[in-house]
Amino acid sequence: MQKLDESLLTELPPFSSVASQDIRAILDLAFSKRVEEGHAIFDEGTSATHFYLLLDGCVRVVHITPEGEQVTVLHIPAGQLFGFAAALGKKNYPATAIAAAECIVLSWPMQLWDDFNKKYEGFSADTGKTIGKRLGEMNGRIVEMATLHVEQRVARALLRLIEQSGRKTDTGIEIDFPITRQDISEMTGTTLHTVSRLLSAWQRDGIVESGRKRITVREPHQLVRLSETPLS
Repeated sequence: MQKLDESLLTELPPFSSVASQDIRAILDLAFSKRVEEGHAIFDEGTSATHFYLLLDGCVRVVHITPEGEQVTVLHIPAGQLFGFAAALGKKNYPATAIAAAECIVLSWPMQLWDDFNKKYEGFSADTGKTIGKRLGEMNGRIVEMATLHVEQRVARALLRLIEQSGRKTDTGIEIDFPITRQDISEMTGTTLHTVSRLLSAWQRDGIVESGRKRITVREPHQLVRLSETPLS
């Protein structure tokens, strides 16, 4: 593959605390590929052969419940690791990673995970933080599903998305990858009908603007209010 300039990655976990010459060594072991929107990078239950770094785009992580329902667990923005099943003590991927937009990813054979963590202290420290944050996000989602009203869950989901992948426009903050109302329903454990009803009401109130695979938050402070207090 064409050599990547290590200076482009020095601000990205897990490289931010790794010496330049070590980043070069790590990158020389990487594979690079482009993944089209909607295509799976890996599938739930398959052998975890590689771990990944997302250079560009957005990844949607989905899980199939025992009842056969698809649940969106989280979205991963550019600059983050994913697919590190070995760090969780798993031999198979616990979920499916799908390109929510066209992605460019780096990958390494999974057997290098332990080697990198032992050899590169900065890598180990940064990946530990990433894993802890990821697990915290997932635990937070579980608590939300159990304790919050659906209006609050949808509002919080939109706020997370604009925080992770928001792009300022003339009308507000747009989620910077294609996203549908079905995607929102799978993120929040509710029905497509309920999400459509809420987004339509919020659009009439000027809080959001929703189009085909695009959502713009026009009044983030109003969405914060909705995330804290359910509609009566």
